Amino acid sequence: MSFGQGGASWGPGGDGTPDWAALAEESAARARRKKLLMIGGGVLATVAIGAIVTTAVVTSNGGKGKADKNASQLPAPAELPEDTSAPEPSFSSVAPPPPPDPKEFISSAKKDKAPITVDGFFPGKKLTMGDRVHLKGATSSAANCANGTQGALGSILTNNGCTQLIRATYRKDGVAVTVGIAVFETEARAKKTADQASGGLASLSGGGVDTFCRGGTVCLRTANSYGRYAYFSIGGFLNGKRVTTADKDVYAVSKDLTNFAFRQIHRRGQLQASQAAAEPNS
Repeated sequence: MSFGQGGASWGPGGDGTPDWAALAEESAARARRKKLLMIGGGVLATVAIGAIVTTAVVTSNGGKGKADKNASQLPAPAELPEDTSAPEPSFSSVAPPPPPDPKEFISSAKKDKAPITVDGFFPGKKLTMGDRVHLKGATSSAANCANGTQGALGSILTNNGCTQLIRATYRKDGVAVTVGIAVFETEARAKKTADQASGGLASLSGGGVDTFCRGGTVCLRTANSYGRYAYFSIGGFLNGKRVTTADKDVYAVSKDLTNFAFRQIHRRGQLQASQAAAEPNS
């Protein structure tokens, strides 16, 4: 008969003496199981470490292969020429001459050689400035400049050597303006004439425009010069109404025509300057 207490076995004799042989066998069995567990755990650890090393090697090899592939796809370095002693292009240190100034060609008769005609200064049958259309009436050209003037302007033109006077009349909405261009030998003579201007240009009727700004009617007069040309205007109402500072329509038409006269004189200079620049020996 045996009783288990505290994991010890007692002998069948019942005298309370432990069964030492049984205890020794049980201790040996526990030692064997613990050793087996330790051996098994070591095997598992070895397998796990081997798997990690294998994965690291595979990953490293894959990365190396990809890097080698990318390197093989890079373009080859450019080949430099062996001989770099070829001469470099040379440039002239002399600056090209500036283009001719258009004003030089209209400041003196010595350079201003283009023909002077009515159609050259006042072409077409109408003048369009922005959205404003001015219909052209009569025109005239005279070598005796005094014939196209009123008051003192005739003698002023003659005394300063005017060689030709060109006139043209335009009308718009009951307003008529005659603009005239007087020709001189030099810029100084033209400027002196504009500064001395008194009296005025004679209005030019005809071509659908009735007589205006005659018989003492108050009209708008202007005088100016550019190059060897002096240009004038006289404008007012076709119905004979006197012009006041409040009549903006008259001022507007007169301004359009005097601006146009200036542009045509300047254009004359531009055309001759361009022609001179195109000539090989200019």
